[in-house]
Amino acid sequence: MCGIFCLLTLTPSQFERDKTVHEHLKRRGPNLSQDLTVRGSCYQCLFSAHVLHMRGLLTPQPVEDNAGNVLEWNGEIFGGLPVKPEENDTTVVSQRLSTCSSPSEILSVLSSIRGPWGFVYYQKAGDYLWFGRDFFGRRSLLWRFDTELNALTLTSVAARGSGSDQAVWQEVPAAGVYRIDLNATAESGSVMFEVYPWADGGTDEVSSCCETILESVPSGCAAVMNQSGLVLPTPVRPLNTTIPTSLNETEDHQNSCVKDLEQLLASKDKNDEVNRLIEVLSEAVRRRVQALPFREQDVSLPDEQASVALLFSGGIDSMILAALADRHIPAYQPIDLLNVAFKLQEPKKQKESANKHKKHNNKPKTDAADSRTSSPFDVPDRITGKAGLKELQDLNPERKWNFVEINVTQEELQKMREERICHLVYPLDTVLDDSIGCAVWFAARGAGFIMEDGDQRAFTSSAKVILTGIGADEQLAGYSRHRVRFKTSGFEGLIQELAMELGRISSRNLGRDDRVIGDHGKEARFPYLDEDVVSYLNSLPVWDKADLSLPRGVGEKLLLRLAAKQLGLGQSAVLPKRAMQFGSRIAKMEDKREKASDKCTRLLTG
Repeated sequence: MCGIFCLLTLTPSQFERDKTVHEHLKRRGPNLSQDLTVRGSCYQCLFSAHVLHMRGLLTPQPVEDNAGNVLEWNGEIFGGLPVKPEENDTTVVSQRLSTCSSPSEILSVLSSIRGPWGFVYYQKAGDYLWFGRDFFGRRSLLWRFDTELNALTLTSVAARGSGSDQAVWQEVPAAGVYRIDLNATAESGSVMFEVYPWADGGTDEVSSCCETILESVPSGCAAVMNQSGLVLPTPVRPLNTTIPTSLNETEDHQNSCVKDLEQLLASKDKNDEVNRLIEVLSEAVRRRVQALPFREQDVSLPDEQASVALLFSGGIDSMILAALADRHIPAYQPIDLLNVAFKLQEPKKQKESANKHKKHNNKPKTDAADSRTSSPFDVPDRITGKAGLKELQDLNPERKWNFVEINVTQEELQKMREERICHLVYPLDTVLDDSIGCAVWFAARGAGFIMEDGDQRAFTSSAKVILTGIGADEQLAGYSRHRVRFKTSGFEGLIQELAMELGRISSRNLGRDDRVIGDHGKEARFPYLDEDVVSYLNSLPVWDKADLSLPRGVGEKLLLRLAAKQLGLGQSAVLPKRAMQFGSRIAKMEDKREKASDKCTRLLTG
């Protein structure tokens, strides 16, 4: 993974880089930083890249080939293009792009890659600048155009400004890739993006992509569909939009209970579906936990440092990832389970009552029930996380599972939000973005403690790879709004909701999470958004994935719950969905009556 930056200027004036942006980029790529400048007759491109070394030889970026092409690559190849264990994927992409002489050939290379990416590529022949994000937008890329300086900036991460500077940065839509004809731009003095959208060829799909892009084009720039009508073929199969013709097709389980998970598994068809899901998800996890930085190690010695960590709540999404990671990570290596909790605020009345009680009775309480509830960090995700840890220990007692308790006070939250997190969440700005951005940032930092022989020991996770469960709810109807939509609009409404969820995941979640996790010099990986996993889930009719006639904790993400049972997991298989902002209790910390969609004033710095 890397922090990439490109500044295209159409005037000879000097441009001073934002120091805050530069610091953010360096934290994303702590292993190596380098600049490179390309000058044309009437333009100048400054490329700046900051590398987080993940596999193969440490490769400096930007990469310039023998023909003068320049690549900045922020991504991982998990399939589609062959990458040998000793090879670096940046070098592989650079070599493949250097053989391309036409737009269709460049699109062919990009569309073949399986895995997350954001890139900027200067094509010397013809003076073109290409850039974009993968189909799901799993890597952040932002853009803005400064009309005063006549300069376009592309960057992995920006910095929140103040006043009139607030609205200039936007996320590059993950709706396609873009090409700028630098000579034509220099002649006209204005930036025009040629758009190459992701599509399966349908005109409606192309129109929808172009509409999404036009809404986000920076002020002072313009975008047009490429004249050849070329598209990038989407890397996943279309969503199955079949609607049942009768209730029998959906096997109405209105009166079912938890034990019916086992009964459902007894059905051969259902059992085959579950095993296929486990197969594709296990392979997705394998790709992500084995493509790791090379390091020498003596297998005979215990390895104290984990290579892989998980954002871990003990809920079904993270439990399944942990169980599958356990299959593919050597038994002698620990796995870090990152569990974040925000300090519970004691209600005023309760404080007053406690103070009165102290005056009348100075003798401290020592009963077991009181000691169990005494910690202000006993939030719901901490409780389910510890229960999940016990299940994983039962599943593999030989594995060292580092359950990292990450406790955050209001003072530290406010300090780090102001110093760092507000810039990383930006340009997103809602209460929900604040809550999740802060929770993920502290979790990914991995600084807390673990319990050893009944004692707390300070601990900071060293893992560079962090697995996250995002994508499961969006595909398997895990949110409460899916139940509401199903109740009001039936299967047709539910299918529309699921299609929308996956379509907007880049702008709602993934860019933000990539910026927040990357700030620690760590890389987010998303097994539920592996192209093969998404294609398999898209192939199934919606009622095979979820049965919202069943109660909470069973019906939503039903197929995943059956997979959990098949993997030998216990109570975690039937835990109801709890959003991170509520499970970690960050939503309660501010003690404000806010809506998730409200603009968050706490994110403003000026």
